[in-house]
Amino acid sequence: MRTNMKRFRSILVAAVAFAVSVTQAQDWAKPRLENSPRHLEWVKVKHGDREVQCFIAFPEVKDKATAVVVIHEIFGLTEWVRGVADQLAEAGYIAIAPDLLSGTAPGGGGTAELGSGDAVRRAISALPPEQITADLDAVVDYVGKLPAANGKVVVGGFCWGGSQTFRFATNSKSIKGGLVFYGSGPESEAELSRITVPVYGFYGGNDARVNATLSKTEELMKKAGKQFEPVIYEGAGHGFMRAGEAPDASEANRKARDAAWKRVKEILGAL
Repeated sequence: MRTNMKRFRSILVAAVAFAVSVTQAQDWAKPRLENSPRHLEWVKVKHGDREVQCFIAFPEVKDKATAVVVIHEIFGLTEWVRGVADQLAEAGYIAIAPDLLSGTAPGGGGTAELGSGDAVRRAISALPPEQITADLDAVVDYVGKLPAANGKVVVGGFCWGGSQTFRFATNSKSIKGGLVFYGSGPESEAELSRITVPVYGFYGGNDARVNATLSKTEELMKKAGKQFEPVIYEGAGHGFMRAGEAPDASEANRKARDAAWKRVKEILGAL
């Protein structure tokens, strides 16, 4: 028992250290936001008694644009996630990134107010699924009705946000597609049968934990007659979209990130 407790503590300490280091390691993402020529702003999306803090980026385009809802990682709404929104705007799309941790910090704050990586992880693990769905429903409705939007909304997310993207696709008939980055799918055929849009998957070849779920997801989606198109980027690890953009990115992660980004733009451009 004592050995098991020691092992548990060491695993917990390592997990906390990893979360903190990853969050701190995203400081390199700040200059993009500070130097972006695009219109970036914070908005509050209200529904019922809740108020969701969201970061939104607008493209510099002549015509009305498709919108993308960006669901953050387990690290919450970080500078890197906001940078992804800016990159989508640079590509010609309205991008909105909700802080699904809004209201979980003391005083009603969200990711920024929670501070440590461990506090963020605990808060995100405690989020009620129905609240996440309601938040995303409200954000999709909000961004789809903006004067600059053409009414088409796609949802995409990373890691925890990838799994939430897949789950949200089972609960929404308002979106046009789902972009799932290294996230697992629901294990219920009944849930998957409710999906009405194509789901596109992006996975790292060196991510056995998530990839172990892929065959079952493909089987269930095929059985339900749903469109699921996963792509595995060989040599890339979990989180390659973020890691592949970092200054110290490995060649495999960088190449996977570039290829996945190209695919994203092709998918969005075909809507």
